[in-house]
Amino acid sequence: MKTKFIFVTGGVLSSLGKGLAAASIAALLKSRNMQVTIQKLDPYINVDPGTMNPFQHGEVYVTDDGAETDLDLGHYERYLGAPMAQYNNYTSGSIYNSVINKERRGDYLGGTVQVIPHVTDEIKKVVRDVGRKGEDVAIIEIGGTVGDIEGQPFLEAIRQLRSDLGKENVLYIHLTLVPYMRAAGELKTKPTQHSVKELRSIGIQPDIILCRSEVELSEDLKAKIALFCSVEHDAVFSAVDVDNIYKVPLTFYREGLDQKIAIMLRLPAKNPDLSDWRDLVYRLENAEGRVRIGIVGKYVDLTEAYKSLHEALVHGGVANRLAVELVYVNAEELSPENLDSRLKELDGILVPGGFGYRGVEGKILASGYARREKIPFFGICLGLHSAVIEFARNVLDLPKANSGEFVPDSPDPVIYLMTEWYDVRNQCLQKRDASSDKGGTMRLGSYPCVLQEGSKARAAYGRELIHERHRHRYEFNKDYAERFEAKGMVLSGCSPDETLVEIIEVEDHPWFVGCQFHPEFKSNPMEAHPLFRDFIKAARENQTS
Repeated sequence: MKTKFIFVTGGVLSSLGKGLAAASIAALLKSRNMQVTIQKLDPYINVDPGTMNPFQHGEVYVTDDGAETDLDLGHYERYLGAPMAQYNNYTSGSIYNSVINKERRGDYLGGTVQVIPHVTDEIKKVVRDVGRKGEDVAIIEIGGTVGDIEGQPFLEAIRQLRSDLGKENVLYIHLTLVPYMRAAGELKTKPTQHSVKELRSIGIQPDIILCRSEVELSEDLKAKIALFCSVEHDAVFSAVDVDNIYKVPLTFYREGLDQKIAIMLRLPAKNPDLSDWRDLVYRLENAEGRVRIGIVGKYVDLTEAYKSLHEALVHGGVANRLAVELVYVNAEELSPENLDSRLKELDGILVPGGFGYRGVEGKILASGYARREKIPFFGICLGLHSAVIEFARNVLDLPKANSGEFVPDSPDPVIYLMTEWYDVRNQCLQKRDASSDKGGTMRLGSYPCVLQEGSKARAAYGRELIHERHRHRYEFNKDYAERFEAKGMVLSGCSPDETLVEIIEVEDHPWFVGCQFHPEFKSNPMEAHPLFRDFIKAARENQTS
């Protein structure tokens, strides 16, 4: 069967949940035994979100192949249960960069390079390529809102693709807002009408309209939207607010969305198997207990910066039949005087990754508090660094121990910038650019790790060799390894050549684990990541100890 393409656009305003809608549609089609892939096209000019401020953009999601991508790819992976890659996310910046490089090479034979056809052709190329493995359906989410000037080339490209691929192989789904006016006690359709009018003005007639709203749309209201927006009556669907995001596929199924898509794209008629999703929602709504997990970070005012982390903790709770209450603690506000009052009521403490010095001393204090008070602790990337620095200062008696990231001339750089390492993916020695004050190169993507027998990490994973995703520049300094081990820190996970420390643990502690990688990127609701599962389990046991 030829790959069918579904294009998801959004109107009226941003943050309506296009990513979740696209991921939920993908999950429904997968449940019908379809092979599905998904792609995000972002209109912003940045080449990727890797250098963007988390307060503006939220989390940077990292794939196995080392791509720094939009956080929606995390939704795609979690709902599809399949890994994404670089070709699943493109931006205006990456598209224009490719076009400019081709022009410089002379690929356009001296012609005038224009948005149409050169930029739109490049967009069409990456869209076609996403179905490279012969998937039955490719879902393409267009970032931004219809009417944004940055998004116009993408919309023009997908308009052209209906002619290129054939009407029977392309479906347009438009997600829009139907606001509920409490004073009047009614839903208003005018924003949706204007949004569809904007989309039609550039030549795209939506086939299906998803209406995001606080309450269900009546059949009369759906008929009104269908009439004014020139779609079939049964092609208008409610996308009503839900109290947890894992209900969305089931909500869409009850509305009949997957059946309508199958009819319009002439997909094989198959009954979906949604038993896993029903079981997941049941577990979420029927927890047998609750744990309070403190996330000690610096992006606590924008929790989207920790989106995958948040979801991985929820998954850990599901695996243990527990509800997880997340308590965000601003690391910048922690001090020796308020540590006890801010952290003592927590069942577990997690220190996440991050860049820069701001908030680091608070993370170090939280690491030390968890170690001394025997509270289950999980340190991720910078969280591992914080735990190592704290241990060096207070157990190894190295009061000036620090990371080279924060104090370049530290007398005891227990965390340092390696000058080179062996890149197992590209089979070469990777060198850092010493002239760059950012370290030149980050270790990005999936790398192997060998787990020590008898360690908590080995017990969690149940195997010796694992692969996890990285996004960092600084590493544990192995020159100090013997001193750490002599005082009770276990280096329980290392690279196969033993040059890189990937996981640390503390002896004589219920559960104190730090990892250099980002395990949250490989957790999904149907199968919690082993470290998150065991961390939540330890937090529950801490309640009764």
